[in-house]
Amino acid sequence: MDTEGWIRLAATPGLDLGLLDWALERFDRSAALIAEARRPGSPLARLGTGIGDTRVAEALAWLDHDRRHLIHRRHPSWPVLLEDLSDPPVALFAQGDPELLGFPLLAVVGSRHPTPAGLENAEAFCRHLASWGLGICSGLASGIDTAAHRGALAAGGATVAVLGCGPDQVYPAENRDLFQTIASDGVLITEYAPGTPPRREHFPRRNRLISGLSLGTLVVEAARRSGSLITARLAGEQGREVFAIPGSIHNPMARGCHRLIRDGAVLVETADDILRELGPLVAAAADPADAEAPNPMAAKEKIADPEYARLLDAFGFEPVTADSLARRTGLTAAEVSSMLLILELQGHVGSAPGGLYTRLNTGT
Repeated sequence: MDTEGWIRLAATPGLDLGLLDWALERFDRSAALIAEARRPGSPLARLGTGIGDTRVAEALAWLDHDRRHLIHRRHPSWPVLLEDLSDPPVALFAQGDPELLGFPLLAVVGSRHPTPAGLENAEAFCRHLASWGLGICSGLASGIDTAAHRGALAAGGATVAVLGCGPDQVYPAENRDLFQTIASDGVLITEYAPGTPPRREHFPRRNRLISGLSLGTLVVEAARRSGSLITARLAGEQGREVFAIPGSIHNPMARGCHRLIRDGAVLVETADDILRELGPLVAAAADPADAEAPNPMAAKEKIADPEYARLLDAFGFEPVTADSLARRTGLTAAEVSSMLLILELQGHVGSAPGGLYTRLNTGT
């Protein structure tokens, strides 16, 4: 089948695999497909009804550039794990290196509004996992998705971004630079043709691809009613492992993870917990059990000043207000405010919504 034919087949609503195989056996050019679709009573009567001729031309023009591809079901780079889906896509638009779709991948998802500790965990876990040969698959959204992609890229590892819009649309706009970096050093994929804007209904469908491409799904932070839980549910339905990082009982962004753990997700405290579960499926250079992996919450640098050390010790493991820290330490509010600013600049403390502060490195 020629490229135009694949675009039209991919844009046909309700095209099941049996009908797809029937069309591929009988036609090898888009012109023949269109002629068949116009025949009265043809099973292909809805051919391409999701895309007009102008949009087909735009898609072909978009593909006419280096590192842009249409990965269809007969393409050598087609990711075979998608065959486990009940409704796999017919084709994917890809920008970057399509060979990365054949890597062992871990889906990493979570809140768009995470805590500073959640962001740090996501990036540190993904940096470590990518360094062991496990690719990171996420959705390019703000928050945990962004940190996951950045962690993989920082390790020089593979990362796959699945979009809920056309491959020529950058969403969210703030991730334009990350979009370009993944297009250069990873791969962006979508089942939506160029020119398709992001729509609310696209993202649940995108989530099935994130989980479907991956050996397992890690949820870093998620509220009780989070879209990340949809991805985790889909992963379970697809027979993939689900992992969740626990958090404070006072952190609303941990409640979704706690729910997953109660429902049977694997509780993980370090990145090696994931590698041990997926080890037989991951093309790592060595057995992670043979090496001491860095803890994502390991210390950056010891705090020498005893007052700063005392302030950090007063945090515990939960977000806390400056007033609470003053009461716990006996320092004045002004002293605490000044010290928090310095610790935040040094990367030991992060500010969270509601006037809360979070200790980022428990080992300091």
